[in-house]
Amino acid sequence: MPSYIVCEDKENIAFLDINPLSRGHTLIVPKLEVDNIFSLNENSYNSLFSFAKRVAINMKKKMTCDRIGMSVVGLDVPHAHIHLIPINSFEDMNFNKSPLKLTDEEMLNICKLLKFNA
Repeated sequence: MPSYIVCEDKENIAFLDINPLSRGHTLIVPKLEVDNIFSLNENSYNSLFSFAKRVAINMKKKMTCDRIGMSVVGLDVPHAHIHLIPINSFEDMNFNKSPLKLTDEEMLNICKLLKFNA
């Protein structure tokens, strides 16, 4: 399965969601395998959210959107993760809508735009 890594540090990784709700939809994942985000120890939890903040700030600078929305759902895969989604309205965060169908080239271009060193 392809991955479009935007950024990573020692404890966390950020990559584009392959079923995005909007262009730039990024997943923030701890490298420590844990099913539930609230099962992370305090240091890992704080590291994850601090990392997510850095990624979101970078996304906001580079994407055309009003805000970067954040969601922690935790039902789709058994690994803790945070969704960061460029949004202009509440509807942009609707997980019931059909995901965008982006080509590999479009995903690579978005990844290049968002890529940075943590």
